[in-house]
Amino acid sequence: MVYTIFICLLLVLTFPLQVVIATINFVFSGKPVFFVQKRIGKNGKAFLMYKFRTMELDAERKQRVYRKLNEADGPVFKIRNDPRFTNFGKWLSHTGLDELPQLINIIKGDMALFGPRPLPVFEAKQLTKKQKKRELILPGILSPWVLNGYHKRSFATWMKSDIEYVQKKTFWYDVRLFFQAVGFMLRLFLREVYAT
Repeated sequence: MVYTIFICLLLVLTFPLQVVIATINFVFSGKPVFFVQKRIGKNGKAFLMYKFRTMELDAERKQRVYRKLNEADGPVFKIRNDPRFTNFGKWLSHTGLDELPQLINIIKGDMALFGPRPLPVFEAKQLTKKQKKRELILPGILSPWVLNGYHKRSFATWMKSDIEYVQKKTFWYDVRLFFQAVGFMLRLFLREVYAT
């Protein structure tokens, strides 16, 4: 109950910011403002995850074109300075503000504030049986993998980090992660502000 109230409060507090982001996204990138994609959550159940759109409309089709630029090993596709980003979308992604709509996913019961990042269906299907242990709990907006510099770590290390989190997850561990996340988000935001 306290957790739900906290998430609702976060949604209310960030709502004005989300309206501003949605407006800017619409003005500079057009419709749709949001990106909705099927992801794999707890116990392998698929759900629709919400984000602010950060890429061109045909970004998924262009993934094949830019496959050589993929910075991640394993079955995932990650490029920090992805050429498919819109101008505003790149800033949104690098500050993490594109993830704010996932507070709705938390309220719907599809996600949690902390947990393994949910993978797209195609990528999740390629996980090993051991790696699928990350699906024993709700996926999250933030995870230790994200907070510890995800683009610098291998896919195997990422999966290991997620499984360790599943094993260590407690209320107080998440409280510690929350304060770590506040500092992390502040650093991301300030870095992007000074870079522009």
